[in-house]
Amino acid sequence: MTSISGIWQQIEDEVTQHHIGGAVALVWHDGDVVLHNTAGWAVREPASERTAMELDTIFDLASLTKVVATTPAVLQLVAQGKLALDEPVGSYIPEFGTEGAKREITIRNLLTHSSGIVSWAGIYTEAEGIDAYIDYIARTQPEAEPNSVVAYSCLGFITLGEVVHRLTGQTIAEYAHDHVFHPLGMRDTSYVPAPELLPRIAATEVGNPYEVEMANGSPAGGFRDYLIRGEVHDGNAWYGLGGISGNAGLFGTADDLLRYARMWLNGGELEGVRILPEELVREATQEHAHLASPNERRGLGWQMVPYPETPEKMASGRGLSEHAYGHTGFTGTSLWIDPDRQLITILLTNRVHPVVQDNWNYTRAAISAQLAELFTAGR
Repeated sequence: MTSISGIWQQIEDEVTQHHIGGAVALVWHDGDVVLHNTAGWAVREPASERTAMELDTIFDLASLTKVVATTPAVLQLVAQGKLALDEPVGSYIPEFGTEGAKREITIRNLLTHSSGIVSWAGIYTEAEGIDAYIDYIARTQPEAEPNSVVAYSCLGFITLGEVVHRLTGQTIAEYAHDHVFHPLGMRDTSYVPAPELLPRIAATEVGNPYEVEMANGSPAGGFRDYLIRGEVHDGNAWYGLGGISGNAGLFGTADDLLRYARMWLNGGELEGVRILPEELVREATQEHAHLASPNERRGLGWQMVPYPETPEKMASGRGLSEHAYGHTGFTGTSLWIDPDRQLITILLTNRVHPVVQDNWNYTRAAISAQLAELFTAGR
């Protein structure tokens, strides 16, 4: 029979088998924390720098940045009337263009990954700075007709981060701190963490060999060849944007993510502080049916749980209710919110330390299904 102790044992086994360096797990159900524990190492290698995982370890959240920083920033601007979901991106970034298919690429398309913009490219191999990045994206996109396919795109969220900058005069890091993290009391959540926080930060990969294999070229100064710790792992965010991007770059703790998730679960408000209007929370966390895809159910920014018949056994969020929503990060992070179960699951690992491995993704999906079984909807 599924149990919290059995679920935790699987996480410890992943550490023992070196599938992840370490983990912090935080599970909240119906007002109570039912699991908050650590396993393994924030730094496992080299042995001379070995550091135990702690409850307040700070993680490179990777693509959780998309839903913890960029999505709420965009939705706040929508609520303020400064941004329209169905307005072309080119209305806010003129150099993005509105010719041809670009006329049809809207803010909503970027949020739902239906823009036709390619999923990933090593922009840093030929560009540096956000203006050069936007020029690259504008020159090379889209690859598919907008609204014709759901294809997860980091480049789309890099663009959204710049939309926030153009409309507010603040970088996505500055805006999210002032209007999301600080109001919610997320004390350990930031871009480009201060040097004094380094002892609390989980390490990621040794260098960027995974991206070396993907990228067609290298950044001007060459790829990193040292243990990455306190620097964003994502190459586009690090090499060309100094660690601040709409797609990646955020660092944070499990405790801070719980506060953030409770705000969403509570309709955009936490402890008297309203971050988002309730109607936008509802719109962001429902499936956009016209974008339905067997493997990619999308809200605004958020990923919806996979269909039960989806064959992919590493699909995060497996087993949760059809109204559940969440996101994952390449470094081994994930956040899922199930309103039907009043369940929040935060699993933070450094599965890329010291090298990238995929085993954890299958265990994460299995744990999600087990939690869904343990906390049935309505209980």
